[in-house]
Amino acid sequence: MFDADVLVVGAGPVGAVAAYRMAEMGLDAMLLEGEAEPVEDLRASTIHPPTLEMLAELKVVDSLIEQGIKTPVYHFRERQTGERVAFDFSELGEHTPYPYRLQCEQYKIVRLLVERLQRDFSREVKFSHRVASVAQDDDSVTVTAETPEGTRQFRARYVIASDGGGSAVRKSVGVPFEGMTYPEKFVTFSTDTPLDEYFEGFAGVNYVADEREWASIILTPSGWRVLVPAAGELTNEHLVSDGYKNTVFNNLIGQGESVETHHRTVYRVNQRVAVKYNHGRVILAGDSAHVHNPLGGFGMNSGIHDVWNLTGQLAKILRDGADARSLLDLYDRQRRTIMCRFVQAQTAENKSYMEAGSAVAHARKRQQLEEIAADPDLRHAYLLRQSMLQSRLDEAAIQ
Repeated sequence: MFDADVLVVGAGPVGAVAAYRMAEMGLDAMLLEGEAEPVEDLRASTIHPPTLEMLAELKVVDSLIEQGIKTPVYHFRERQTGERVAFDFSELGEHTPYPYRLQCEQYKIVRLLVERLQRDFSREVKFSHRVASVAQDDDSVTVTAETPEGTRQFRARYVIASDGGGSAVRKSVGVPFEGMTYPEKFVTFSTDTPLDEYFEGFAGVNYVADEREWASIILTPSGWRVLVPAAGELTNEHLVSDGYKNTVFNNLIGQGESVETHHRTVYRVNQRVAVKYNHGRVILAGDSAHVHNPLGGFGMNSGIHDVWNLTGQLAKILRDGADARSLLDLYDRQRRTIMCRFVQAQTAENKSYMEAGSAVAHARKRQQLEEIAADPDLRHAYLLRQSMLQSRLDEAAIQ
């Protein structure tokens, strides 16, 4: 007897979209989450145009747009001079009904989908169920989870692992997670201080280049979010201290002590991809399958694109009796290729511009951006890549 056709492990935005889409398609899915409630994580806030199109199909995009901020324009800026190169997603109106980035924190997606899963589809969402291990045979997967009532086991036909970069499911299956860890730490601060008043022509999304300390500064519904690098040997306690906060904002606006923050987080960043996404009846998606630096806002979006592809394949398998191996191999081939070809490369490119270590290297990077912005064809192709619309086209072409 099965507890569900598909067990989705991890109720972040990727897992929530997976469970919700399967419910819409009439598949029996159960969502398991180790935390007691949806985590209010502020790190991922960018929703790209093709992801908005997916959320429109799920009939939840209007609610998210009401809670978010439309941001069509973003800047690559010079910290010292204030010079900027602007790009505008509005130019992509012929390709998508959503020619902008929507800034909306990921927890709002999760809360909306979880609420509707329970209300509209009577689907179970089991919080405080931390998965410890999985075991599979030819016909099923058994998931062992630690719960407040003790250890429980769940049996399903398939498991989608969307339980993050430290995925217990991936580790249980023994999948190598190849790549590297950046030597520096990343620190985020959230503040209601109107940072746009300190910069001329500030956009809602700004990538600020500087040899000494680059920064990503983005406006979200909960305020401005500032991301900066920090030396890896510095302690987390120091990096979230008032003194370090003052230093960061002194460098940005010259008034660090006056800035109040309501969120400070330190994390390490990896650039890793699982050697294979499908492992029998266990399939990886989102951060359990790939992680990379956050510059460009591709992480959450690429994970949602993973499960959009995957849930479509599972519908063909479970509803239509299609061949599981060939379709899950196709999922792996399409999504791993896109991850390695586009997302990993694009995030590294964004980071390399902002931290170019010599004046010559930095000038070369800036010149490249200026040439792209000035040439309509180059700019259009660049915007298609940055918006993730091109990666969706490329994915469909992979067979």
